[in-house]
Amino acid sequence: MSLAPSLRLAIVGGGPAGLMAAESARAAGIDVDVFEGKGSVGRKFLIAGKGGLNLTHSEARSPFVDRYGDRREDVARWLSVFDADALRDWARGLGVDTFVGSSGRVFPTDMKAAPLLRAWVRRLRESGVRFHVHHRCTGWDADGALCFDTPSGPQIIRAQAVVLALGGGSWPQLGSDGAWLPWLAQRGADIAPLQAANCGFEIAWSEIFAQRFAGHPLKPVKILCPEIPGDGRWLQGECVISETGIEGSLIYARSARLREQINAEGSAVIHLDLAPGRDLDRLTNDLARPRGGRSMTDHLRRVAGIEGVKTGLLYETMSKAAFSDPATLAATIKSLPLTLQRPRPIAETISSAGGVRFSALDPALMLRHVPGVFCAGEMIDWEAPTGGYLLTACFASGKIAGAGAADYLSARSATHDRA
Repeated sequence: MSLAPSLRLAIVGGGPAGLMAAESARAAGIDVDVFEGKGSVGRKFLIAGKGGLNLTHSEARSPFVDRYGDRREDVARWLSVFDADALRDWARGLGVDTFVGSSGRVFPTDMKAAPLLRAWVRRLRESGVRFHVHHRCTGWDADGALCFDTPSGPQIIRAQAVVLALGGGSWPQLGSDGAWLPWLAQRGADIAPLQAANCGFEIAWSEIFAQRFAGHPLKPVKILCPEIPGDGRWLQGECVISETGIEGSLIYARSARLREQINAEGSAVIHLDLAPGRDLDRLTNDLARPRGGRSMTDHLRRVAGIEGVKTGLLYETMSKAAFSDPATLAATIKSLPLTLQRPRPIAETISSAGGVRFSALDPALMLRHVPGVFCAGEMIDWEAPTGGYLLTACFASGKIAGAGAADYLSARSATHDRA
């Protein structure tokens, strides 16, 4: 086991939160070393941007903040320091212009994550930030030094301050595996269990339906979650049938509330409107037309525009007898119930909820019971839907944690000088 010289500030985790913490602290004149368990930094950032990097959102401040649910007030304080506009300006400073898409989401003009990450890492290196890859943190030793597994064997690092930006529990193959929970809890940090967020849910499909329709998009549809208090409106979008249940943007937008409903009740029921462009009366009249010698499948397609996976859902959830009653059939098309049994495993999800509770952190994101140790990013107990909200808060928290660490170190130096 090797022992490295004492460092000023060690940042553990090379995702957006960790890199922004490094930039923030370095701008304050602090020597910074970044430790990353994988062979390069920003891997999850690159994968998230594979289909087009959704950097942030152009939504107005109030609805933007509301996207953070129960943590809206806490995250709002982060965004008062570094918000969506600041993030776009920051990207522009790296030579990456952005544009607002039709959904309000903000993307780089070339849609790619790699050029932004390369420019950022280059600027950090040029500013003096030192990077150490293949350094997987395993916690602290008895003397409070950081322990790392490295290609050359175990290594101990002493640092005057630490920013932890270790991610949550999603996409463990990219480094966010939640392995930090036990060793951080041993230091007295109050941690909420990690849970799936922005996730799909399991439904007990028949084997025939699952085999035939897994991977089929379901659009356009509307969703309603009537069992969730305060959720009384239909939301239109699209989702996808999976072999084990249902997923996609329309589901992800409600995943936090659906997960909590399942935690409380054991299951959650959603209702799908399979024909959002037709009202119930019109649909009932259309379905009541004589179908002659046509099959019910052909009749649904001709008079109601219901076909493919939507027809499959009706056969999956209705009895054969119910198809003979146009009113019952129309009512089911307009409000088809599906029972969600559980979220998909956290390792499969886009992000995670849970982590270090806000009550365990001071406003600078330093652990109240572990002076000099700061947290940033998804390892803190907050969540948000997709749409750029996740990245924006990760960047903002990193900026605050890095500045907090710089202030902490400066205050220590001032105290030492006076002594």
